Amino acid sequence: MASSKSRRYAKKAAKEAVRRSPKWVIITAIILIIIIAGGYFVYTKFFKKPLPITGELSFHFMMLGNNRSGDSIYVKAGDNDILIDAGSESNSIDDICNYVNQYMDDNTFEYVIITHGDTDHIDGFAVTNGSIFDLYKCETIITAPKTSKTTATYNRYLSELNDETQKGAEHYTALECYNNENGGKREYELSEDGSIKMEILYNYYYDHERGGSEENDYSVCVQFHHGDRKFLFTGDLETKGEEYLVQYNNLSQVELYKAGHHGSAGSSTDKLLNKIKPKICVVSCAIRESEYDFPKESFLSRIAKHTSKVYVTTMAELEYLTGVDKANGYGAMNGNVIVSSSSEKESVEVTCSHSDTLLKDTSWCQSERASVTWLYN
Repeated sequence: MASSKSRRYAKKAAKEAVRRSPKWVIITAIILIIIIAGGYFVYTKFFKKPLPITGELSFHFMMLGNNRSGDSIYVKAGDNDILIDAGSESNSIDDICNYVNQYMDDNTFEYVIITHGDTDHIDGFAVTNGSIFDLYKCETIITAPKTSKTTATYNRYLSELNDETQKGAEHYTALECYNNENGGKREYELSEDGSIKMEILYNYYYDHERGGSEENDYSVCVQFHHGDRKFLFTGDLETKGEEYLVQYNNLSQVELYKAGHHGSAGSSTDKLLNKIKPKICVVSCAIRESEYDFPKESFLSRIAKHTSKVYVTTMAELEYLTGVDKANGYGAMNGNVIVSSSSEKESVEVTCSHSDTLLKDTSWCQSERASVTWLYN
């Protein structure tokens, strides 16, 4: 009995000792936390060496041969040729091929990323006897794990994709890549020294149903790294998808952001933009396209808080093009837009095939989007 009382007394005494711990112990612990956090900040700000930037990485936002909005982006990463989507329509195939053949010497895409099943992203893959799959060898193909599509175009795309895998292409879903499962990889090394990488990000809708016909939020999201430089592509991701993208991924400032969903009202939300703070934004769309009228004013108002370096590939109508523009090519706004990162350059550069004029300085923007306030010149 006495020993039981002794144990209870000891336990009570221990609790009382903790309660009466001198304030200096608590204060010391707080100071140590502040010192550690401050030291880490100073190290990362002033002493941490940036990751090396070697070789060259370039992103080519192509005009697609018509007055429709759509995505097809060619990426040259060292010796790797990469294609993200093949829109906007089946007649874009010639324009895509004519463009990439200037840079490709082996008729092979090491990687093909198909963000989702909308026709303005897959039409170039969905042509029988003449698709991108027929015209090029594709070594690794990464696709969205889920879809709401049942269209004839989508079914043709699936047939062409199956034929390409039968010929030896490796096919992974973005979820398999993110989870490093079944041969897929979350990170792909695109240079021998590891300076250039392709990272498959996690999208909540890789493994959750979006509901309805909201195909856009199933988009494959990918980030390229060139040393410490980052370049973000989110397909047609919309508001809810972007919210989860921020929640589940460690995002930070990017050199380049491909505007989500062609500059729609529901994409490129403040939640995402405040996290990635893009220095350059390219919109793959046709201005004055009658069906959608991209890029939307609300999108521009949000992106204008972060950068004025906004470029658009195509103009769907001639109304806002000058005589010089007409002489150089129907439908060009900036034209083919190339964003390049090189070890020989201190910063990322933008080159346009048609005009280097920033979107904010075009007559269309000053007339049709006059209410947008651009915080940067």
